[in-house]
Amino acid sequence: MLLLTTVGRKTRQAHTVPLLYLESGEDLLVIASYGGRDRHPEWYLNLLAHPEATVQIRGSRLGLRARTADAEERRSWWPRVVEAYDEYATYQTRTDREIPIVILERVAPDPGH
Repeated sequence: MLLLTTVGRKTRQAHTVPLLYLESGEDLLVIASYGGRDRHPEWYLNLLAHPEATVQIRGSRLGLRARTADAEERRSWWPRVVEAYDEYATYQTRTDREIPIVILERVAPDPGH
């Protein structure tokens, strides 16, 4: 589990949610399943509006930039996502929307700071 902190697209306030994640090299992946509801979770909508985010994993905080996996990346990752947590396959059957895979790319530290 990680704690993802986003900036609210309407409120501009910080919002933190716990999410399961997978690792891909230096990047992290989270799934915007929302339990298979017909709409995206608020944290995903926040990332679409403001892609910069912070995650906390085991006491470490990281600055990240979010992007939605493209079709090819999703095809590659979806079987691994379901292998990690098979309920994602069930969630996908509950909705007509394609459940997004969100790639959280590490932001390089500013060398001037």
